[in-house]
Amino acid sequence: MTQQQMAETIGIHVSQIKRYESGDTQPSLEVLRKIVLALNISADMLLFDEAERQPTGDLLMQFEAVGQFTEDEKKVAKELLDCLILKHTANRLSTGTR
Repeated sequence: MTQQQMAETIGIHVSQIKRYESGDTQPSLEVLRKIVLALNISADMLLFDEAERQPTGDLLMQFEAVGQFTEDEKKVAKELLDCLILKHTANRLSTGTR
């Protein structure tokens, strides 16, 4: 997609696209939303490098293994993770740490 096509698709002037690409300015959340929808991608793909959003090392291997679970097993794994995340968040908030 050309800069002109992108600008027309998301409803902004092409010069604004050029400023985004050169790093002179950053798009608003609304413009980011329009870009994501126009490109049919997730916002993570625009905001993060691939390595920033992936689990590392042993966690990556464990999540790959979970991907092979049955739907019922995946549901249990998700519920367990939700519980652990909740516990971690509650502990953090009660101790005042980040």
